[in-house]
Amino acid sequence: MQFHGRFLRQCAACLAIAGAACSAWSAQAIRDPIASLRDKHTALEQQLQRNPFGRPLVLESTESPNRVTGEIYAVLPYPFAQVRANLNRADQWCDVISLHINTKYCRPASGPAGTMLRVHVGKKTPEELGDAARVDFAYRVGLATPEYFDIALQADTGPMGTSDYRIALEAVELPNAQTFLHLTYSYAFNFAGKLAMQTYLATLARDKIGFTPVGQPDDKRSGQAGYVGGMRGLVERNAMRYYLAIDAFLESYGGAPEARFERRLQSWFTATEQYPRQLRETDRAAYLQMKRAESLRQQTVY
Repeated sequence: MQFHGRFLRQCAACLAIAGAACSAWSAQAIRDPIASLRDKHTALEQQLQRNPFGRPLVLESTESPNRVTGEIYAVLPYPFAQVRANLNRADQWCDVISLHINTKYCRPASGPAGTMLRVHVGKKTPEELGDAARVDFAYRVGLATPEYFDIALQADTGPMGTSDYRIALEAVELPNAQTFLHLTYSYAFNFAGKLAMQTYLATLARDKIGFTPVGQPDDKRSGQAGYVGGMRGLVERNAMRYYLAIDAFLESYGGAPEARFERRLQSWFTATEQYPRQLRETDRAAYLQMKRAESLRQQTVY
């Protein structure tokens, strides 16, 4: 009996230690992304204050043989609770994505693996829905705490030989009713997809540039007038468009739904006009007319 009692006490002690270890691991798992994002904010503090964007924003991009990635770090002038409340539902993300000039349709749906976003992307001009490419994003809400949250959208396939589309957002609370945001936009491509992209970039988008300065101002080999071009330029432009869509959506907080819709359309277009060399595609009237028509179509097509 004494041996049996000692054995039970030892088992209880082991379970207590294991439980404490699990609790410590869980706390560490929660703390790490929060601490990491706050450390990134500290590391970028000077760049956030002094940059060519006219707002507290840093844009980074990378290109590998089969993937391009654009990342944006920005300080938002909105309280964290407001940011989280307005970006934690799939239908809200459809409102955000639909501001992008290439988005023709977006609707949440239930899929075998959970919530998904059915998105159609196409030209920068009015287009029949059947002519636009369909991309199905799996929608995932990750860690959510009173001071941090993350959201991920992932699609296995995309248009023109692209795949593994990822739109990811994480945000952490800052003092003075501000929020630090990290947005990632990336996709992979196969050989055929790369050829299709290169053809597009050499023809319809031959004069397009990104935001990252490279080479000398008169070095035409590195983009136009010293800015990155090619695949990196493309991913930078789209990352910025998605960021500006998030900002416009948050800026329209409050008010009647119809007023919010018009307000965010105006805000998104005004913001893109701050970077005309990279983002100008059409005039305000044409953009507004197209987006209003797409909104009406979205209400009737399921």
